[in-house]
Parts: sequence; C-alpha cells; structure tokens
Amino acid sequence: MKVLISVDMEGVSGVVHPSETNPSGYDYERSRQLMTAEANAAIAGVLDAEPAATVLVADAHGPFRNLLPEALDRRARLVRGKPRPLGMLAGLDGSTEAVLLVGYHGRAGAGPAVLAHTMSDAVLDVRVAGRSLGEIGLNAAMAGHLGVPVVLLSGDDTACDELSELVPGVRTVAVKQAIGQSAAVTLHPEEARERLRDASARAVTRDGLRGQRLAFPGPVEVEVDLASPTTVDLATLVPGVARGAGGRTVAFTAADFAEAYRLVLLLVQLGTIKPG
Repeated sequence: MKVLISVDMEGVSGVVHPSETNPSGYDYERSRQLMTAEANAAIAGVLDAEPAATVLVADAHGPFRNLLPEALDRRARLVRGKPRPLGMLAGLDGSTEAVLLVGYHGRAGAGPAVLAHTMSDAVLDVRVAGRSLGEIGLNAAMAGHLGVPVVLLSGDDTACDELSELVPGVRTVAVKQAIGQSAAVTLHPEEARERLRDASARAVTRDGLRGQRLAFPGPVEVEVDLASPTTVDLATLVPGVARGAGGRTVAFTAADFAEAYRLVLLLVQLGTIKPG
C-alpha cells in the first residue's frame, strides 16, 4: 500500500492564531513541533494497520518547510519545499491508494472556523461547477480525479464538517472546536494524537478504502474571486482566463480537474506579485 499524508498547520490541536503559523511569529517553533507530532501520529496509525505500507508525507503549510525532518518518523519519506507539482498533494499519483489530510482548516469565508482561508489571502473563493471549494475540497477532488480516496481528515469541527459534506461517511478527527477565526476549544495535544493514530489505522483498512471519491468530470467550469484587482489583471494574461462577473472574479474552463487544479495554483502564485 502507498499512502500520502498531507499535513497543514492551522488545523493542528492547540494552534489558533496567525502568529503561531507564520515563520516570523513568536510561537511558530512550537507549532512546528505540534505539527510534526500529529504527522507522526498519522504515520504510526497507518503502519499499525499496514506495516509494509509506503508512507509519503507532504509538508503542506505555507513555505512547505515546516515539519522537522529530524523529528519525523523515520519510516516515512518527506516531501518539502516549493514550487512543486500538485502543491499540497505533492507525491500523489495513480499508484497512491489513500490520502490523509492532517491539520486542515476551513475554506475562506467559513465561520466560525479557525484560521479559515483558501490557499492564500489572495483568494476569496473558488467555485467549481458552481460549488464553493476550499483547500479541503480542491485537494479531495484532485485525489478523486486520480481515483484515490481521501480516507481521513483532522482539524477543527468545521473542517471535519466541510469534508463530510463533500464525501459522506469519511472518517474525521476533530482536534478542536472552533469559536472564531483565532479562537477554539482544543484537545490536549497528546489526546489529539491518540485519536488521530487510532483513526488513521482504521482509515486504511479495506473497509476504509471503499469510501466515496469526490470527482468533477471534465470539462470543468471554474470561477475564482481574487482579493486584489492587480491579481485579476495578471490572471487575464493567462490563456483561457477571462474576467467574470464582478471586478474581482476570473473564470475559465479546464479540460479536466487536474488542469483546473494547476490553474488555481498558478492564480495563487500570481497573488503574491506586488504592483509596480
């Protein structure tokens, strides 16, 4: 069995504030440790159930250089750094049998949801076939496009609900209850890890792998609301991308979801370019 564990930071137990997720923040180093420990819990759970599994861990937060390599379970391989193909899902391919999303958060505009956003502050919303998707939905659909099920998600309760609405019956672990954008009632980190390890083991059983896959058959209609008018101007330079309804929206039609996913990643990068 080949398993991909994609690990974000905002949905980790105990993490609630931007200063805890930003490398320049006062408590970022502690968050790196908590993030790495939850990754290890998921790795351990997978290997409890499938000792011969190949486990690939994708560092999926911000610069993609947050997990502590020396502290990560040595039985797994780590994908870190950017830019890279498939972004948060780097390492995913048709031979992957299961994806676990650890430490994930709600989409931009969701509330109450801890540290909710979609890819970056440059993006206000992404709609695929008229359906609003955040990182959870985009990544689940990208995996589904390759025939791979997302079998588990951990994060706050709103993140768990977000995936459950898209993939009914999926296994989730709520490690905190959202109160607002920067507030939550959290489990003790050790309790969160115990629950995550147990759920990860159950998720990769044969019953767990029979779960539903999120899929959008092509062609795929996509609208993206962008925070900056400058990003809108840049986006329209990309072949096939046009202004949509409203001054902040761009729209395009992709041949399939993989193409749509790559274009959304490109728009996120365009959002980092400052005018002038």
